[in-house]
Amino acid sequence: MSTDSTDPTITFDAVTKRFGAHVVLDELSFTVDPGEFVTLIGPSGSGKTTILRLLMTLEKVDGGTISIDGEYLSHMERGGKLVPADEKHLSRVRRRIGMVFQQFNLFPNMSVLRNITEAPTRVLGLSKGEAEARAVDLLDMVGLSDKASAHPTQLSGGQQQRVAIARALAMRPDVLLLDEVTSALDPELVAGVLSVLKEIASTTDITMLCVTHEMQFARDVSDRVMMFDSGRVIEDAVPEKLFTSPEHDRTKEFLSAVLNRA
Repeated sequence: MSTDSTDPTITFDAVTKRFGAHVVLDELSFTVDPGEFVTLIGPSGSGKTTILRLLMTLEKVDGGTISIDGEYLSHMERGGKLVPADEKHLSRVRRRIGMVFQQFNLFPNMSVLRNITEAPTRVLGLSKGEAEARAVDLLDMVGLSDKASAHPTQLSGGQQQRVAIARALAMRPDVLLLDEVTSALDPELVAGVLSVLKEIASTTDITMLCVTHEMQFARDVSDRVMMFDSGRVIEDAVPEKLFTSPEHDRTKEFLSAVLNRA
């Protein structure tokens, strides 16, 4: 990991993203420092998930640049000029980023162990033994040591999401992206997943960027919370400040609506 770098781990510099005539991100600039846990909150359609999709290179920027540890993700230098990144460059930088989605996206025909070892062996070139040792450690971390030989269909939704977290961590990412990772779960299963994420946040130096509607989790775990509205950051503060004395009226309205609904 490059956590001794003076560069922020994630840098968005005047990033614009459009879908047709609709501007989703409007010259968005922000940074996330090494090891920080930053949570993005805001109404649906405010651009939060688009940020994660851009970092995963599932979408392309229409303007501005994205960097990881000072290295461009969205662009590369060629002949002294900045040009859109090609697939080889994207693939190399993307390896440093892991993502856990709303839906678990596990391979149903593979065991839990193989779900976790598949990418490290194929992408990182780890031996089967190395990958399995890593997977066993991660299954222990997420409380599923006894499920290595099970298949995803034999697991609850919460267990599947914990496997998905272990699978992302198996790639040893510098950055872990979390996209509403509890939204597809029954309420009684949410606590187990959130407790695993708290453990990761407190025991590793992975930089984490999280989109969530779980306000208590955001308050408990985040180093910073950023409030989005219409593709812009309208408030960026430590959780205690943002949740107890927000400055922006839109933040107050959003929190009042979300917390009253909870």
